Amino acid sequence: MAQVSTSQPVFDAIVVGSGATGGWAAKWLTENGMKVALLEAGQKISPKDYNEHTQAWQMPYLAMSPKVFKDRPIQGRCYACSEYNANWFVSDVDNPYTQEKPFWWIRQRVLGGRSNSWGRQSYRMSNLDFKAASHDGYGEDWPVSYEDLVPYYETVEKYVGISGQSEGLSQLPDSIFQPPMEMSCSETLFRDRLKARMNRTVTIGRVAILTKALNGRQACHYCGPCERGCTTASYFNSVHTTIPDAMKTGRMTLITDAVAAKVVMSDGGKARGVMYIDRLTRQPREVRAKVVLLCASTLESTRLLLNSGICNSSGALGHYLMDHIYQGGATAVYDGGEAKPWAGMPRRPNGIYVPRFRNVKEKTTNGFIRGYGYQGGSQPEFNMGAPGFGAKYKEAVRQGRWNINIGLWGECLARYDNKVEIDKNKVDAWGIPTLKVNCTWGDNDLKLWADGKVQAAEMLEACGFKDVKQTGNTPSVPGFCIHEIGTARMSNDPKKGVLNKYCQAHDVENIFVTDGAAWVSSGCQNPTLTMMALTIRACDYIVREYSKKMTA
Repeated sequence: MAQVSTSQPVFDAIVVGSGATGGWAAKWLTENGMKVALLEAGQKISPKDYNEHTQAWQMPYLAMSPKVFKDRPIQGRCYACSEYNANWFVSDVDNPYTQEKPFWWIRQRVLGGRSNSWGRQSYRMSNLDFKAASHDGYGEDWPVSYEDLVPYYETVEKYVGISGQSEGLSQLPDSIFQPPMEMSCSETLFRDRLKARMNRTVTIGRVAILTKALNGRQACHYCGPCERGCTTASYFNSVHTTIPDAMKTGRMTLITDAVAAKVVMSDGGKARGVMYIDRLTRQPREVRAKVVLLCASTLESTRLLLNSGICNSSGALGHYLMDHIYQGGATAVYDGGEAKPWAGMPRRPNGIYVPRFRNVKEKTTNGFIRGYGYQGGSQPEFNMGAPGFGAKYKEAVRQGRWNINIGLWGECLARYDNKVEIDKNKVDAWGIPTLKVNCTWGDNDLKLWADGKVQAAEMLEACGFKDVKQTGNTPSVPGFCIHEIGTARMSNDPKKGVLNKYCQAHDVENIFVTDGAAWVSSGCQNPTLTMMALTIRACDYIVREYSKKMTA
């Protein structure tokens, strides 16, 4: 390998990864006086690279090019990866990994990371999640409580802008909300009947999309394909929010095309910096800092620690990998009201949400612990299955129909056997050893998933919908929910976890990991809101307490 080029001067902090957590780390630290190097493995992009308003007929292959996915057989499975934005997603050829059991790892290497294409569903977790082990006896409690995170949730929500409706549920705490998006008439009917007939809640999705202007960002105009970018900055990503804020301070150095290879250690047992490979020139370089924050995404941060040979005195590093189990639920038809497709609302970039109702007060139901929530929706659509022929058939198709669907997102239990490790026989295009992943659904995960399908159908039937059908012959492949978490979990006990309650490594005090790798259990809520809150809490600790040691 060529001689490593060292970047000078020494920064106060290096942040690896520029997505939802990395952007927040850079913003918080720079705005509090620290000089930060932000490393991103991919290229720089800006709103000029977004194409959410581009129509299929304007694309070279009508947005259906198979050539786009030639080197992306795994990434191409994701709905968000298309001819419009495939270059945001990694090449599976250049970025291989080993699947001992099927595991679909969806990755973006571009400024902003997966915050460019995430689903934006944003839900707080509660002590039912953080203290789940105390509730039902399985696994470990988090070393933080809901009360610890409340001020940081509020900071995120005020800045990001979360639209939603307060419901007053203990298992799904309310956020600080912008006005909620409007439900369709069939969704409203579902909400009202489900509350009256089964005492269960249906709410509009809580989503990181503005419904009123905030900090120079415009309210959403409902164009639809958010995964291709948002030129009005109505949805949250780090590219047009946290990263520009950090840049404005004059204390951030952005280094793109920097593929992190390992954390470099000093003789004193602390991290000295990060060695990375220039993505384009393949030259190794080193950047140095007093503190290293890994925000590269769950498995990339863990891979970096494993390749560095550090932070594993507990034996927990790489273990307890989780994802949310999904792709099961039910569909039905509502035959009331006008159903012409053009008669409904615009392309609302959001759905409805049914919060967890299983094992909220009880410990176990039907032989399983924990629970699930549902995401779904109902809009008028063309009725392609209408009866008739010729002109009568065309008219019947145009009359449309209301279809409704709800799908479950279920908790996956933390199990030691679900793990990642370094594959010593395989390297990526930059010569960095890759991961070997072994992850399966456990018995509890599968029981929970099966129950969720049954309950989905029962709820639709109870509300009077027609043609109710369960969906999902098999659950999602692990990883495909793109909510991978765990593998460097927090614990007050350094023998049980990699990180302490501030996401600080027990073994190396100037390393922090604030992305999903830090998680102890998965809950059933989408994780990004909590990841951002944990990141701010860790950075607040660095600024408030750890900085004293840096200047000592």
